[in-house]
Amino acid sequence: MKINENTLLEGHNAVLVPYNAEHVPRYHEWMRSPELQQLTASEPLTLEQEYDMQKSWREDDDKCTFIILDKQRWADTSVEEEQCMVGDVNIFLTDPTDPSLAELEVMIAEPSHRGKGIGKEVTRMMMSYGVTKLGVKKFEVKIGLDNQVSVAMFKKLHFQEVSVCKVFKEVTLEMMVDEPVRARLLDDTADMKERDYRQTCSNRQELVSQ
Repeated sequence: MKINENTLLEGHNAVLVPYNAEHVPRYHEWMRSPELQQLTASEPLTLEQEYDMQKSWREDDDKCTFIILDKQRWADTSVEEEQCMVGDVNIFLTDPTDPSLAELEVMIAEPSHRGKGIGKEVTRMMMSYGVTKLGVKKFEVKIGLDNQVSVAMFKKLHFQEVSVCKVFKEVTLEMMVDEPVRARLLDDTADMKERDYRQTCSNRQELVSQ
């Protein structure tokens, strides 16, 4: 989507930035991992195909993605943004007849950043963005049956299990965004800051210290 091409979302421990061409080589390295291919049900792509996919994420109206950055590293202006990358978080608008339905995906690609609450934080940030900017009223996640860590995380975020597909070996969880859920979500992300992405390229440290 182009809606977030100049949007930066800053949380407590993570920063979300648009998926740009300069992120592709690091992302491509991640996705060569058999573990991540299995967890994300992805096929390995060539680098050229990965660049094409990045353009698709930027241009297509039914996809919205952010790259997850380690906020502490991002605050160090001597560290290139690509070296701060730890994963990505995505929204797919899966039903052309119902733009309020979104499938959510989150990947913490760097093993050293797993189990630290970053996945939960960026999921809340992305859900808040989806609700307030995209008009999402129902979230859905599809997770491999062997990925119990992700299943447990989404259940802690009040997602409800609705089905298990043994053929595809995945479980589907959903959350309806009614008024109490919306209020809780906005409260949980009340400290999230939305910034102009391009303006942060030269003054990251100053922004973090505010």
